[in-house]
Amino acid sequence: MIPALRQRYNAAFTEERYSAFLAELNHSTRWPVDFRVAETPLFFDKAATHALTAAAADIVAQLATPAFRTHAACAIPTGLTVPAETPFPHHLCIDFALCHDAAGRVLPQLIELQGFPTVACFQALLTRTFKARFPDIPADFTSYFGGLDEAGYLAALRHAIVGDCDPREVILLEITPDEQKTRVDFACTEAMLGVRAVCVTAVRKHGKKLSYDRDGIETPVSRIFNRAIFDELLRKQPPMRFSFFDELDVQWAGHPNWYFRISKHTLPFLRGPFVPPCHFVSDIRGVIPSDLENYVLKPLYSFAGLGVDIAPTREKIAAVPNSREWLLQRKVAYAPVLATPDGPAKAEVRLILAGDGTGWPTLVNSLVRLTKGAMHGVDFNKGRTWVGASAGFYPLAAV
Repeated sequence: MIPALRQRYNAAFTEERYSAFLAELNHSTRWPVDFRVAETPLFFDKAATHALTAAAADIVAQLATPAFRTHAACAIPTGLTVPAETPFPHHLCIDFALCHDAAGRVLPQLIELQGFPTVACFQALLTRTFKARFPDIPADFTSYFGGLDEAGYLAALRHAIVGDCDPREVILLEITPDEQKTRVDFACTEAMLGVRAVCVTAVRKHGKKLSYDRDGIETPVSRIFNRAIFDELLRKQPPMRFSFFDELDVQWAGHPNWYFRISKHTLPFLRGPFVPPCHFVSDIRGVIPSDLENYVLKPLYSFAGLGVDIAPTREKIAAVPNSREWLLQRKVAYAPVLATPDGPAKAEVRLILAGDGTGWPTLVNSLVRLTKGAMHGVDFNKGRTWVGASAGFYPLAAV
């Protein structure tokens, strides 16, 4: 989006620099990076930066209405409501495809959103390492929003995740964390915030209180930074010694109910220039669009793209088991925003918002995913270069 800067970066790029960059990422924490990291960040000009921040503000403004509370009231599947819900989510992630409007300007288009945390601490490591290994990144560009630098960003994450608790009594809760593809972020979270990743099976219950073993010492759990998602819990049925549905004397830094309240379930509620049309299948079965090639069929309750059908048909739509739990969303045309040595790449930007649960989270950072395939995912990018996980850099004057 800044041709001169892109040309300068690409001209200075070498495989040796890239290898050193990956080596530093892989040796900075106790776990390596288990997903592909792209050869480059994405540089945004002022106009594209302003478009993204305007899109985020527009989405949050719609969420901050009584009408959204009404819409979200029925988002949680029967039997999965967790007690002691916070008034607001601690985390909000908004995924935008980078598209072009009629004038060729960057126009963010909403793909998904979630009231659930992402790899926020790893992004700090990734940004720092990009700058260290690729000095062609200008000093007056940042990956952070709201006037934050890395220290301010980590302070914002600490406020959201640790709160006023002892970090040793805060756990990052996950299912077999050492086997997750995002485990490098768990290692970063411990290194940067002092919060250790703990498997759901390792937490003990004593009345309403929880504890875990930390270096041989029985340690109370005062606060849970929740990364365990219900579809995986229900699918794997790990042998837990407590239940999410118990009355617990614990704080949630990311209450599980917000995983459902802000999710694909939210998409049909939202409107505006940054939101492609989206409908519950139950609402359109009598008026299915004739141009289905321009739509994608999505299950409400899935994670990481599971079950998404990019080629829906009338027969597939008619066959979905519960039409209230499926969406038909209009596809967007990703723009070839990134020039690379072996052809243009498309990009998706996840805006990361964080807060303390007493008000709507605010924009603090972003992550970027680059692709040359039909979708953003490993299977669609096998054998390709200049694709994968990345970071966004924005002019300081625009953030």
